[in-house]
Amino acid sequence: MVLDLDHRTVGEIDPDLRSAIGRIARVPNLLIACDYDGTLAPFVVDPTKAVPLPEAVAAIRALAALPQTTVAVVSGRALRDLAALSRLPSEVHLVGSHGSEFDIGFVERLAPELVEVRTRLQTAVREIVKGQAGVRLEAKPASVAVHYRAAEADVAERVVDALRTGPAVWPEVTVTNGRQVMELSVLPTNKGAAIDQLRTQMSASAALVIGDDITDEEAFARLHGPDVGVKIGPGGTAAAYRVAEPIEAARMLALLLQIRRTWLFGERAVPIERHSMLANRRTVALLTPEAKVTWLCHPRADSAALFADLLGGNPAGHFTVAPDKGGIPLGQRYRSGTMTVETRWSGLTVTDWLATPEKDGDSTLVRVLSGHGRVRLEFAPRPEFGQVGVRLQHLGDGLLVLGSNEPVSLYAPGVDWDVTTDGNYDTARAVFDLSTADGPLALELRFGSQSLARHAVPVRERQEAAEQPWREWAAGLRLPSVARDLVLRSALTLRGLCNDVTGGILAAATTSLPEEVGGVRNWDYRYCWLRDAAMTARALVDLGSIDEAEAFLRWVDGCVERTGGHPERLHPLYTVEGYELGAEAVIETLPGWAGSRPVRVGNLANHQLQLDVFGPVADLLAAVADVRGSVRPDEWRVLEAMVQAVERRWHEPDHGLWEARLPPRHHVYSKVMCWMTVDRALQVLRTHGAGRHARPDWVELRERIGHNVLEHGWHDGAGAYTVAYGDDEMDASSLWIGLSGLLPDDDPRFLATVLKVEADLRSGPVVYRYRWDDGLPGREGGFHVCTAWLIEAYLRTGRRGDAEELFQQMLDTAGPTGLLPEQYDPLAERGLGNHPQAYSHLGLIRCALLLDS
Repeated sequence: MVLDLDHRTVGEIDPDLRSAIGRIARVPNLLIACDYDGTLAPFVVDPTKAVPLPEAVAAIRALAALPQTTVAVVSGRALRDLAALSRLPSEVHLVGSHGSEFDIGFVERLAPELVEVRTRLQTAVREIVKGQAGVRLEAKPASVAVHYRAAEADVAERVVDALRTGPAVWPEVTVTNGRQVMELSVLPTNKGAAIDQLRTQMSASAALVIGDDITDEEAFARLHGPDVGVKIGPGGTAAAYRVAEPIEAARMLALLLQIRRTWLFGERAVPIERHSMLANRRTVALLTPEAKVTWLCHPRADSAALFADLLGGNPAGHFTVAPDKGGIPLGQRYRSGTMTVETRWSGLTVTDWLATPEKDGDSTLVRVLSGHGRVRLEFAPRPEFGQVGVRLQHLGDGLLVLGSNEPVSLYAPGVDWDVTTDGNYDTARAVFDLSTADGPLALELRFGSQSLARHAVPVRERQEAAEQPWREWAAGLRLPSVARDLVLRSALTLRGLCNDVTGGILAAATTSLPEEVGGVRNWDYRYCWLRDAAMTARALVDLGSIDEAEAFLRWVDGCVERTGGHPERLHPLYTVEGYELGAEAVIETLPGWAGSRPVRVGNLANHQLQLDVFGPVADLLAAVADVRGSVRPDEWRVLEAMVQAVERRWHEPDHGLWEARLPPRHHVYSKVMCWMTVDRALQVLRTHGAGRHARPDWVELRERIGHNVLEHGWHDGAGAYTVAYGDDEMDASSLWIGLSGLLPDDDPRFLATVLKVEADLRSGPVVYRYRWDDGLPGREGGFHVCTAWLIEAYLRTGRRGDAEELFQQMLDTAGPTGLLPEQYDPLAERGLGNHPQAYSHLGLIRCALLLDS
C-alpha cells in the first residue's frame, strides 16, 4: 500500500494538531497507541465485519518498522479476535480486553483464585442476559463483555440495570463501560494502565494516543508532558485534539510517518565534505552549498550549538537565505585568502563571514545579500542543541532572541518578519525584495547583545577589516608549488581552528558526524587534543607561521602547571580553554546526520591513558626553536615536563592514539612517540641549550625506549611492526617507526612495514587506520591522515610515482571549496567523520611540502 502524502491530503489536518504531530514526531522514543474499532477500523454494527482502513494499516506498519518507535493497538476486543481481524505484523503490539491481555512479551496468566471468580462471573452474566433479544456475550480470558448495541432500548436498559446491581458490585470485579458495551473483568485494569505499562516497557519519551471510545478516556487522562491525545468523533474528552473520523486519523498517522522518518534518517542530509567553514578564531560555523547556516556554537566552538541543523534537520536550528523562486546555486567559493564564503545564484549573492570580536566582545555572523529580486529568509535559533525554548520578538529593525541566558539579536533593517510558534520554539520567516533596497541587505546575528541599532561602521569596511588579517597572514606563508591553492585553503582552515585567546586548537569543527552512516561511531572532536593540536601547529610552522605554535605551547604550559608537578597525568584532550571536559553525554533529541545516532557531547577519551601525546609536543617545540633560534623559559618547562612524563610512564600499556575503548596494550606507536619525545628534547638541548647541563640520563632513556620498541614491536608472523606488542594486526600508525626517524629510510624492517600497511590497509585513494576489532560495530572509512603517512612513507622509500598518484587521489576527495572531513568511503565515494578535520588538512600540507622539496 502506498500512502497518500500529497499536500492536499496532509493539508486537511488542523494546524494546531499538525504542529503537535510535528513535535511528537521528533522525540527520541515514541509510543503510538491506537484503539481499533472506530479508530483504525470504521465503526460497524456487526463487529465481525470491522476491517481496518488500508491507509491506517499502511501507516502503522511503516511506523512500527522505524527505529525507536513502538506501535500498539489497544482494544476492548479479546486478543485472539483482535489479531484475527487486524492481521497486523508482529512489530505492532496488540493489547486486548482493555489492557488485561498483552501479546507475546507481556503475557499475564490468571491466578487460580481469579479463574474461579471468572467462572462465577460468566455464569451470573449468562443468567442475566438469557433470553434478552439483541444482547451478545463475548467471553475473554479475564473478563466477559456484554454488547447491547443491537438490543431494543428497554431490553438494553433492563440488562444494564441487572448487571450494575448484580456482578458489577462484586469486590473482585472491575467494570469498564464503552459504546453500548459493558465489560466486567477480574483484573483491575484499563487502557490507561495498559499504555503506562507499554510506556515503561519501551522507555518511551512520549506517547501519541488515538481513540474514539469512552474507554479511551482513561488513557487520555493519564497523558502528560509532550504526550498527545487525539479523540475521533464528537463527545466530551480529555484529549487535547480531535478529528472527525477514522480516515482523518489515518492521514494524521501518514503525516507522523513522513515527519518522523525524515527526522530519524535525515533523507536530505547534505554530504559532509560539501560544507564550508566560517571562522573568526573564537568560534566556527558551517554553511551548506545553498548558504544555509547549519552549524554554529557560541561563544566557543566547544560550546552548545545555536544552530544544529547539521545533526537534527530544521527543527534543531538553522538560518536560511535563498531566492524566493528557489533553484540550485551557481556555485560557492571562499574569497581569496580569507574565511569569507560567497554563494551565488543568478541575481543573488550571499556573502558570509564571522566578524572578529572587539577585545573581549562576542562574535557576530554577518550575511550580506546583494543583487535583485525577492529573497526568502528563515531564522530558527535553537539554543543548547534545541533543548531550550525560545521566543522571537520583532522589534524595530530586527529580532530579539528571548529565553536563552546568552543575549542574541538579529539586526535586519527593513525586513518584515512573520513569527510563528511551534510549541516551545519560535521561527521567523520573511520575503524581502532586494530591488526595493538602497544597496545590499546586511543581516547581523549579534551574540552577547540585544542591540538592534545600526552599526557605526559601514558593512563594506567591516568586511575588509575582517578579511585583512587573514590575507596578511596568508601572504606571509611559504607555500609550495604543489597543490598551492589547496595548501593555502588547508592552512587557513587550520588557523580557523585555532583560538586566538586561549591558544587551544580544535581537532575538528563538529561533533558526531559519523564514521559510518547510520552507525554509532560518532564522536565529539570540538576540543583540543595535545597530539592533534601539536601536529596542526607544526604544519603551520612548516609553512612559516609560528604564532599559533607559540600560543599553543603556552596553552600546554598552563595544562602542565595544573597537574601540580605531575605532567604524566596530562589528559589526552582538554577544552579550548585548557580545562578538563565534563562527562560524555548523549543528546537524544537529535537524530544525527542522516540518522546516525547517538549525538554525543564530551569525549570519554578524556580519561584514557595515551602515552603518545608527548611526542608531537616535543617535535613541535623543536621545530619552533629551530625557526626562532631560541627556546623561551616556559617552553623549557614544557619540554622538561614532556620528558619527565615519558620517563615515569613509557613502560606502561596505554589506550593508543585511536582511543579504542578496550583494555590497554603496549602500542607500537605510543612507544615510538615516547622515543621521539626524548629524541627531540635532546635535539633542542644540543642545538639551543647553551649554558644548560648535558643530560646523559635522557640519552640513556632514549636508547632504552628505542631498543624496547624495535625488539618487541616487530612481529615475525606479520613480517612488520604491528599495532601492539605480540599482536599480528597491522595499524597505519606503525609507519612512524620510520617517519619518526627511529629507523632509517632504507632499513629493511621499515620497508617491510610500508609494504604490509599498503597490502593490508590501503584501498584505492585511502588508507584505513586498522582492521582489528576495536569493540564497536560497523566499519569506518579510510583516514586522510593515514593516507598522508603512507604518501610520506612512499617518498622516504623511493616510490615518488606512487606518492604523487596517491596524493592526487587524496586531493580529488576534497569538497568543492577545498575542505576535508576526517575520512573517505571509497565505495560510496563520500566523506565521513567530523568536518573539517585538522588531521586531514595538516596531512595534506605535509605531503605537499615533501613533494615540493
